[in-house]
Amino acid sequence: MTEKLYYTSADLQLDTEVLSCTPETDGRFRVELSSTLFHPQGGGQPSDRGSIGGANMLQAIHDGTEVIHFTDTAVEVGPVHIQINGALRRHHTRYHSAGHLIAYAGEKYGWYGYKGNHRPGEGRIVFRPSGLTSAVTSEDFAAGVAVLVAQNLVLRTSVKDGKRMVTWGDLPVYACGGTHVLSTGEVGQIVITRVKEKKGELSVQYELKE
Repeated sequence: MTEKLYYTSADLQLDTEVLSCTPETDGRFRVELSSTLFHPQGGGQPSDRGSIGGANMLQAIHDGTEVIHFTDTAVEVGPVHIQINGALRRHHTRYHSAGHLIAYAGEKYGWYGYKGNHRPGEGRIVFRPSGLTSAVTSEDFAAGVAVLVAQNLVLRTSVKDGKRMVTWGDLPVYACGGTHVLSTGEVGQIVITRVKEKKGELSVQYELKE
């Protein structure tokens, strides 16, 4: 089983080992590593990209309990150096973390954020009632997240029942497998583009200022 170092490390490069490399019908190559820093696609967050040896790592996915990497060329079995695209990782991390902050902002109005899409250009958090709800506007969300960003709260992680728990400062703690900024100030300006309530759920769309 691949050791999933992205849960505990923010490093962008690693010396690891290629366990297997097999061709796919679409021209890509399926690569398994003994350990990986590449965050796979999942939970609304896109896959990391980068390199495995001399090959471009195009996408990482979950396949059961394994992490599978797809490259554009074959790589030899044995020791290898991997490198993550740092700029893309940071971009995805900011979007994912912004989703958390929007979810926190919604709790004030009785809404619980239970799923999201953190892909740039598609940012969206979906809420369901968690008790008595009150009306909330895009301006309310924008003000709420702006306060959390300005407070520059520090990331805190822990492990509970085998799950990684994440929060910033003294905000509520949630289980999450994504990547997260070290402090809320790193997210930058969050723009709330739309708030819509339909069939008992609230959908909040967002984007980030670069």
